This record gives sequence, C-alpha cells and structure tokens, in this order.
Amino acid sequence: MGKVLIANRGEIALRIHRACQEMGIRTVAVHSTADAAAMHVRLADESVCIGPPAARDSYLNVAAILSAAAITGADAVHPGYGFLSENANFAEMVEAHGLAFIGPRPEHIRMMGDKIAAKDAMRRLGVPLVPGSRGALASVEEARAVAAEVKYPVLIKAAAGGGGRGMKVARSEAEIEEAWRVARTEAKAAFGDDAVYLEKYLDRPRHIELQVLADTHGNVVHFGERDCSLQRRHQKLVEEAGSPVLNAAERDALGAQVTRALRELGYRNAGTLEFLWQDGQFAFIEMNTRLQVEHPVTEMLCGIDLVKEQLRVAAGEPLGYDQSEIRFHGHAIECRITAEDPDTFAPSPGRVTTYHAPGGLGVRVDSALYSGYAVPPHYDSLVAKLVVHGVTRSEAIARLRRSLAEMVVDGISTTLPLHRAIMEDPEFQAGDYTIHWLERFVARRTAAAAG
Repeated sequence: MGKVLIANRGEIALRIHRACQEMGIRTVAVHSTADAAAMHVRLADESVCIGPPAARDSYLNVAAILSAAAITGADAVHPGYGFLSENANFAEMVEAHGLAFIGPRPEHIRMMGDKIAAKDAMRRLGVPLVPGSRGALASVEEARAVAAEVKYPVLIKAAAGGGGRGMKVARSEAEIEEAWRVARTEAKAAFGDDAVYLEKYLDRPRHIELQVLADTHGNVVHFGERDCSLQRRHQKLVEEAGSPVLNAAERDALGAQVTRALRELGYRNAGTLEFLWQDGQFAFIEMNTRLQVEHPVTEMLCGIDLVKEQLRVAAGEPLGYDQSEIRFHGHAIECRITAEDPDTFAPSPGRVTTYHAPGGLGVRVDSALYSGYAVPPHYDSLVAKLVVHGVTRSEAIARLRRSLAEMVVDGISTTLPLHRAIMEDPEFQAGDYTIHWLERFVARRTAAAAG
C-alpha cells in the first residue's frame, strides 16, 4: 500500500495522515472549499478539492472522492468516522474501483447499520441482548404486547441511524401510543425509514463498549473496554479505559464471547461493540463498523496504534500478536472539546485567536486547531480530544485537571469550562455515574448559573 486517500476532515484526517506518514505511506487529503486551509490539507502529500462547504456536496460526494482517488493514483481509502465511514454502498464502490477499503466488509457494514439485523445476528452468535421485540414492530398493538411482556419502562427506537433520534421512552401503557408515533415520525424524518423496535428501558445503566480488530486470516482480538457513560443527548463527552465498574474477569469473559462471535461472522478490520451494563449484566445495543472517536484512550491503555493496525489489515497482513500478548496498563480518560457554548451548547464557529495545547507525561491532544484557523460552521463541532494516561484512575484525573487548566482556545467558545467542572465533581471522581448522570449535572450547573 503506497498511497491512501483520507475521505474525511478535521482531527481524524490528521490522525490518519500521521499514522500513514510514520509507515512511509503517502497521503491524499480531500477537502471542501471551506477546509482549504485545514491542517490535514497543509500536511498531506497531495490534496484535491471535492466541492463546496455543504457535506452533501463534498465529504458525502462519492463520485468526487472516487475521482480524486483515480486522479492521484491512490491504492486505498480510509473513511475515518462519520460521513461515509458506515456507508456499505460506498465501501462496495471503493472496492469495485480496485481500491482497498480500510474498514469492514460491505456486508457487515450493512448488517450492523440496521439495528434489528445487528441484534438478530448477535442473538444467533450468543451475545446477550436487552429484552425486547425480535424485529421491527408492525403496529402499536404489537408494541403494547411486547411492553407488557418485558415490563415498563420501555424504549422505542429507530431501526436505522443513531444519535438519539427516533428514540422515545414509555413509562406506562398510557404513554406507549405517543412514544410509538413520535419515534416513527422522527425516524422517518431523520433516516427516511420509520421502522422501530422496542426494548426494555434500563434506569441506571452504564454504556460500555469493546474495541475489536480482526484480520483476513481468522484472527480476532479485543483491546479491552471503554466506559462512555458520560453523555448528553446520547452524545459522548468523556470516555474512560477501562471502566471503573469492571474487573479483569468480567472484561475477559465479555472479550472471549465477542471475539468468538466475530470470528464466526468472518468480520474484518476494526469495530466496536456497544453494551449497556447494569447489575453485572451486559446487553448488546449496537456495533460501530469503523474507528471510534474515542479510540485514543484504548491506544493509551494498550500502547497499540489502531490506525496502523487498520492499514496493515487492509494490506492483507495477519495480526502480529494474539490475545495473550495484549496488556492493559493504568487508566486513560478522554475529553471531547467542542466549539460550543459550555452552558447552552449553542454552536460557536469562528476564528481561533490563540491556541495552546497542554503537554507533559501521559498527555495527548488530537486536534487540527492552530492560531488563526477559522472553525467552519458546516460540520460537527468537535475541535479537539484531550487524552491523558495515569498509573491509576486518580492520577489520570489529576493529570486531566492540570491539562484542562493549561489548555487555551481563544476566539471561540468551547466546552473546556464544562470539562473542568466535571473533573471537580466528587461523584465523577468516585466513578459513581450512569448514562443519565451528565444530563442531571448539566441541569444543576445551569440552575446554579441562573441564580
């Protein structure tokens, strides 16, 4: 593999470029007109403008991306995360054009992109699920029947898509019809598909995910778990590896179960299986068939570059290690820094007047920011990921508090103040939180600010 086209932007495009550069692989950056001055465009070996600012005309423009690959003589395409990363049709087209797709097989992307199909597959492979419907609900009457079986509260969810859209809770039979109607309406508007299913609503779960990697020679390994329970409106803000509530035996048991299932499935490249965990029990919710935003915390814990591993697998190389050789050292935490008001979460694009990244032992910043860079209003608001590693969780928190205090991003509003407040909270410091904790924390903080 001599040249990789990076079909993405921002910090993840820069992250992929760096891995390629260290491996002696040339890179092609594609970009919209809004990203002409972006860091990944400046550093890549070649760059191609693929359209105007709107994502549908640039980063989602399959014809333009494939044309850029042909013009530059790229051997492979890395989709990063978001945009086309979980688009099975795009993966098929990349491979049909004689390029390596640095990701899973199209059939597995398609399977896991449909939450009902994904759950059916995991059920067949013996992976535990949240109790609920066996497929899409045909009617509100069926929703009532399943809800009565699994007991209230229940969650009605869109079969396609994610990000919290098409997802409604019904706490009693009186609420089921409204939840069914709203979830279907939102799912249709967001994903063009109004299929929904039902599952038991867990009142105090943690969101725990397992990072996996599979080659084309039948080898599958996992790199431990990440606890991604600190979420606002189903969007992750802080991630930890490993989870404060799991022990080594639980991690090993889940890992063995998952790797066995993916080996049977014939999975390829990187992926993440997401679970809800409550009272010692795991329940599969979905699989992301791509590199995750939060992959750096796993890298800090294991000392393995996941992007380089993706590149090697895509080149047909076998994994150079087995599960027994993967070691977990210490604790890592990541804060997602976004260009948003820390209190209202209103977007805050604009020009960065001053940028200073923290440093020191065990500190990593993945960002494409620089002083003078104009954050465009057209894309996701993520501008930096601050990741720290410590021998213990308490050391990691102390290091993160220090790093957050050092970090400077002026000219735009960011969520840095929110992350600083989270790190000071006694419940977070104790690891005592669920997926509902951050919503309450933000509400308390907003109420306190209002007087």
